[in-house]
Amino acid sequence: MIAGNPIMETSADSQMMSPRKKSAGKHTADAVLIPDKLYFRIGEVATLCHLPAYVLRFWESEFPQLKPVKGSTGQRMYRKRDVESVLRIKQLLYEQGFTIAGARQQLRAENKSDKSQAAIPFPSHSASEIQHIRQGLREILTLLSTRRTG
Repeated sequence: MIAGNPIMETSADSQMMSPRKKSAGKHTADAVLIPDKLYFRIGEVATLCHLPAYVLRFWESEFPQLKPVKGSTGQRMYRKRDVESVLRIKQLLYEQGFTIAGARQQLRAENKSDKSQAAIPFPSHSASEIQHIRQGLREILTLLSTRRTG
């Protein structure tokens, strides 16, 4: 390394900074690509989420929405939504600094807000419009039935 060379010092500085940035918990839910599968074993989820399996088992006891099904062999089988829940829990605890109780409360609040969202408004038709639609459908049915018999 050449002393006084700003290019060399900058690259050395950036090399020293990169491990610190990685260890700061940059594994967000957005960065994890969940494979398109029906079920994941606990080891697969642990690898995907960068967590030990014992942490996943502990979180199952602390977070009611995290309920993997157990197969006939007793193996935990996580669904995609379970993996998404694990990633959200990890984000709340490790990145946003929530306590377990606080994260549980936050997830409950998020779940309530999801349920309280307004339904998609369907267009309302007047009785005459519905009658017109029914008449059109009857005409189509008549055309189709005469085509089969003819």
